[in-house]
Amino acid sequence: MLTSRKELEAELGGAARAWLDEALAEAAHEASRTGAAADGPYTSPYASPPWELRYAAAGRHCGPEHADSVRSLLLTEARAPLTSVTRLYDQGTAAERRAVLLTLHLLDLGDTALPLIEDALRTNDTRLIAAAVGPCAADHLDPHAWRHAVLKCLFTEVPVASVARLDERARGDAELARMLYDFAAERTAAGRPVPEDLRTVLALTAPPGARDRQAPPTAAPAPTEES
Repeated sequence: MLTSRKELEAELGGAARAWLDEALAEAAHEASRTGAAADGPYTSPYASPPWELRYAAAGRHCGPEHADSVRSLLLTEARAPLTSVTRLYDQGTAAERRAVLLTLHLLDLGDTALPLIEDALRTNDTRLIAAAVGPCAADHLDPHAWRHAVLKCLFTEVPVASVARLDERARGDAELARMLYDFAAERTAAGRPVPEDLRTVLALTAPPGARDRQAPPTAAPAPTEES
């Protein structure tokens, strides 16, 4: 969970607070120096602005438990353009990539950052997957990609509570329900347990007014005589 600057400053020691103040001032200076275009995010003329060096060092100076929040503050303070966000993601460690993903919805990037979300969802790193299914994914992934993101969470045992706006996007989604039944059937056929979270998501796919009547299975539905 990301914390605010005020909360961070209350928890950090003196040296770490001083480093954070300097880092954020540097990021803010870069944003003001470069400027923001009237019609969208600015694009820095430099290959790698100085504040980006602070991004990688956040855990070392402020502690790994605060690194996500510090990195997120740097990105927002710098009004990081897609070039910076992509560079930090591509060149970063898993922890640095996670902070990028957690911050995407706070940056004015629209759907231009979707390739980063899609990349994270292709991995099996549960930290990246959980961060990738946040508000930006909820806002911009198309229905097909979003359904597969939910299935990826189930497959990798990432709690579906990580999926932003799950209730809203799953509501009445018959195609997602079909995919969930297929997933349950595959797991059952392989002798593997069906994740309990599958029941949660399946219940959400019921049409409005029918949720209380639905009793989603924990395994594949029993075959009928017709099948």
